[in-house]
Amino acid sequence: MPPPSPSIWSPLRQPAFRGLWICGAVFFIGSGMQTMAAAWLMVELTGSSFLAALVQTAVFLPMFLLALPAGVLADTTDRRRLISGALMAQVGASVLLAGLVLAGWGGPASVLFLVFVCGCCTAVLTPAWNSSVVDPVPRPEWPQAITAIGIAYNAARAIGPTLAGLLFARLGAGWVFVVTVFTTVVMWESIRRWPPRAHPPSSLPAERLWGGTLSGLRFAWHSRLILAQLVRVMAFSAAGSALWALLPVIAQRQLGTGAEGFGLLMGCLGTGAVASGLVIGRLRARFSLDAIVAVACVVFAAVMLVAAWVRVPAVVYVAMAFGGAAWMATMSTFNTATQASAPPWVRSRAVALHIVSALGAFAIGSAFWGALSDIVGLTAALAAAGVLMASGLLLARPFPLRVGADHEVTQGTPWDELFVEAEPSPESGPIAVEVGYRIRPGADQAFLDTIAQMKAPRRRDGATFWRVYKDLGEPSRYVERFIVTSWADYLHQRARATVADRAIETEVRAFLADGESARMSHYIAER
Repeated sequence: MPPPSPSIWSPLRQPAFRGLWICGAVFFIGSGMQTMAAAWLMVELTGSSFLAALVQTAVFLPMFLLALPAGVLADTTDRRRLISGALMAQVGASVLLAGLVLAGWGGPASVLFLVFVCGCCTAVLTPAWNSSVVDPVPRPEWPQAITAIGIAYNAARAIGPTLAGLLFARLGAGWVFVVTVFTTVVMWESIRRWPPRAHPPSSLPAERLWGGTLSGLRFAWHSRLILAQLVRVMAFSAAGSALWALLPVIAQRQLGTGAEGFGLLMGCLGTGAVASGLVIGRLRARFSLDAIVAVACVVFAAVMLVAAWVRVPAVVYVAMAFGGAAWMATMSTFNTATQASAPPWVRSRAVALHIVSALGAFAIGSAFWGALSDIVGLTAALAAAGVLMASGLLLARPFPLRVGADHEVTQGTPWDELFVEAEPSPESGPIAVEVGYRIRPGADQAFLDTIAQMKAPRRRDGATFWRVYKDLGEPSRYVERFIVTSWADYLHQRARATVADRAIETEVRAFLADGESARMSHYIAER
């Protein structure tokens, strides 16, 4: 079978993906227009770089607060209803924002509040949309599909602020916000026409919001692949947020331009991102993920230093294009690695955790860099951010990047049938599970080294405790013991084990003495 094409155009041959991609791009353009108009309106109303930077915080902080619960809902409920409801709420908030500004009643507090409400709606729908938009595409083409989505998003960063700058300069912020209402309706229509694929039916008890949130966090903490990607994207986004948050101030104070110049800076960033997206697939085919991210970090750090000290507009515009390319290359690499490394049961939560790490750090970083700029000056703040960005390369050794293989995300078949005399209710627990192994003589150390690999999968899929014990009365006998919060959580844990996990179990059972088999026992807490 030939390898999938690295071209981003291959997933766009799927009509459903193409439709969702186009309508998503329209929605992203509207979001970019709203953010640009709100930030520049804040500069005009207050003249404060801190309050202007808070617009970015108002847009992205909801992702930090709501994305993970939204990811749980996306994994466990009807994604179509979730997305549609959030979009309709966003239409209402956008209509109110446009009306207040057109009437001249929109002050800094009301603008920030309504932008925050729109950000909350986007946070609720994003995990569900991101995990469902690739449903029409074969899994081998997911990296190309995710890159295509990144191109649409970053093209919107070029087109949206540029259009907003032109419209703002001629008609004012209110009409920019009117346009965002219609772009949100377009997104809603796409979900109505190409609804997300329904979750496969399951006989297992449904996860609840709090339990599902804990499951997502536990999975990320005990999955080395996902944890490395989340740590790296958080560090990159926290440092890189300085450039995005301080862009209005760079336009006004460093370059002496107005709303149109600010829109052009945003447009250059988006244009560079689009250009990067067109070639990133081929780059990934030739270079490792760590190499791509390392080069992008250096480039983005250099761009921030240019923005800090150069006051020639043409030079800064060119630098912004390189910055957008570096941002796109890094963020699409992190996003692709995260989605492709998570099994289906937790994929929306993995997307949500990526959002929490990236945009949560972005929101907090935006506020920090805005405050630092007011205290020490714009140049010093950007220089500090550039140094911090470059120092993030030190994370490559403890947190290396790679994409999960098929056998690491594909559900496996449980080794043992579940035999219990009377099955407990789903909420009963805690449940203790013991697996006894009587191994062949002389294999103790190799057995322990191999079974130690079971700790991460057991903890990742639901266990709150895991340990291996040696039988003092029979030295060749070992017991693996782990504890799960409830019977429902244990059933979910059994169903979540992957083909890779089963391969480790096969290696463990290869140490059994001749004629022996692993013996599994289940216990429920009574006191």
